[in-house]
Amino acid sequence: MLPEVEAWLRRRTSSSGDWPPSRLLRAKGDTTVSVVLPARDEGETVGEIVAAIRRDLMGARPLVDEIVVIDSRSTDDTAARAARAGARVVAQDEVLPDLKPLDGKGEALWKSLAVTSGDLLVFIDADLREFRTSFVTGLLGPLFGDPGVVYVKGCYDRPLQDVQGGGGRVTELVARPLLNLHWPLLAGFVQPLAGEYAGRRSALERVPFVTGYGVELALLIDLLTLAGLDALAQVDLGRRVHSHQSTEALGGMAAQILQTSWSRLERQNKMISLHTPSPRLAQFRRDAGGHRVTVRDVAVAERPPMITVAPRPRTGG
Repeated sequence: MLPEVEAWLRRRTSSSGDWPPSRLLRAKGDTTVSVVLPARDEGETVGEIVAAIRRDLMGARPLVDEIVVIDSRSTDDTAARAARAGARVVAQDEVLPDLKPLDGKGEALWKSLAVTSGDLLVFIDADLREFRTSFVTGLLGPLFGDPGVVYVKGCYDRPLQDVQGGGGRVTELVARPLLNLHWPLLAGFVQPLAGEYAGRRSALERVPFVTGYGVELALLIDLLTLAGLDALAQVDLGRRVHSHQSTEALGGMAAQILQTSWSRLERQNKMISLHTPSPRLAQFRRDAGGHRVTVRDVAVAERPPMITVAPRPRTGG
């Protein structure tokens, strides 16, 4: 690990316990905060997350000013449960309707910039179990604590079938090797693909958003370019429990992360591309007739910086 990364780890890594709500409230002033949950078919968990944030962080002295759930074409009762719990629910495809709709988590995150009003945005995955509002306060801490910090990633233990640290398979097998190889300044991030992070609107509006599962990797790389390593931080949030994907689904995610890294390597003149990578992924599943092939499109689309598309909303909901 580079010496400057070791120094960054000591300086820019903290714990959620270092940032109690009382400390943040003293520092809040006129700064506004939006919490965003991108959600697709997360009716089992989204309501509890929204209710906890409203209960703990939106009381008489609110730290959080709005909670927005971006509903990504759910077929269950995600939208209804989120609304009953007190969130403002926005359908993904109703945001910037003049644009051709695209698929993926990154699309929901990007569109949230057009319908929220906070100076600071906190992104929380909607499938979390055992959710604690210290996830939100921990991520906000470094942003309130130092105006030079523009982006904060969560890190945590991710158990898989009760195996401590067994989760995060795409991180360990794909994302971490890529970062160490090509962006070694980012090698200090414990969970580079974490779905829990926070940032200043002024920075998030100035970078593109990959619409698929490469969005977290792309944000780290692009914000490093925009603001430098010292403007990035990470906070230990403890333990994260959520639903896990099949190996087949993880393969699709890994393919999109590889596509995303290719685009950044090419854009940053870190390689000479002699061909265009295939957007197709062939995977195999055994059935009664032998191995059946399924071919998926893993192409990665991208939205431009929001500042070039839509003005900042002046009020929340």
